[in-house]
Amino acid sequence: MKWEAKLYVFHVLGYPTRGYSPFIVDTRTGEVEERDPDYIEWVKEEIKNTYASLLADSTNTVIEATIGVPHREILRLARREDVDLIIMGSHTRDEDIGAARYRHIVGSTMQRVAKAARCPVVIISRPCTTCWKLFSNIIFGTDFSKAADSAYLFAYKLAKEVGAKLHLFHACDINPNGLGVVKSQEEIEKMIENAREKMQRQYIAKMNGFDNYEVEVREGTPYVEILKFAREKLGDLIVMAHHTREIDPDKALLGSTVEQVVLRAACPVASVNHPDKVAMED
Repeated sequence: MKWEAKLYVFHVLGYPTRGYSPFIVDTRTGEVEERDPDYIEWVKEEIKNTYASLLADSTNTVIEATIGVPHREILRLARREDVDLIIMGSHTRDEDIGAARYRHIVGSTMQRVAKAARCPVVIISRPCTTCWKLFSNIIFGTDFSKAADSAYLFAYKLAKEVGAKLHLFHACDINPNGLGVVKSQEEIEKMIENAREKMQRQYIAKMNGFDNYEVEVREGTPYVEILKFAREKLGDLIVMAHHTREIDPDKALLGSTVEQVVLRAACPVASVNHPDKVAMED
């Protein structure tokens, strides 16, 4: 409502059983259903009923449902309507987010959408109590990669727009390397000093007078430190690059640190993969 944006509430009914068969496999229940206009309208009516209390405050909402492969249809809609932001749940199965098989818990649809979307993707794994209305603290987690530059722009512009405090955060990974060598305290302190200098050069120097920010550099396991920091600061949103390696964004997989943060964060996490929707002049 703040930006008077159009909201698309979108559901992909299921996969065609084969070719132009009149039957589909429901993506949620796994049951075979007959696809016809009445069934599609019934699903759309169910969406209206499910989100009735939330939709009551929205005057510009479009409810759509279609048949196909979920991630392809979501991306197709996003391209067709030139959307600025996609919001999704992290997975659909009721499993312990701390389970050892965490890579199987993160939904494949979410993974594929986050990988190919041209706009930021906000992933929500737990009930969101503040979301967009009451944003006060935005956490930007960086590893100083090129991919993180786009995530920074999204976090910075959003913080300015909503009047939130922007927390620039980096965790120096001090875990032993492949040879089991543990870093000395002198090496760790040097890493922290270098990180603070990078914060100044890469981000703070480009803020054009914006002063509602804080810089924090810590040592430890990156995803653990990001989560701890977000809890301490009562973070409303964590913003991170979708991946860290310098490769084609269209081929990049969700980074392991981002994945762990997505699964465990108490607030939404924005995954930014492309600069398309964020790299505009300030």
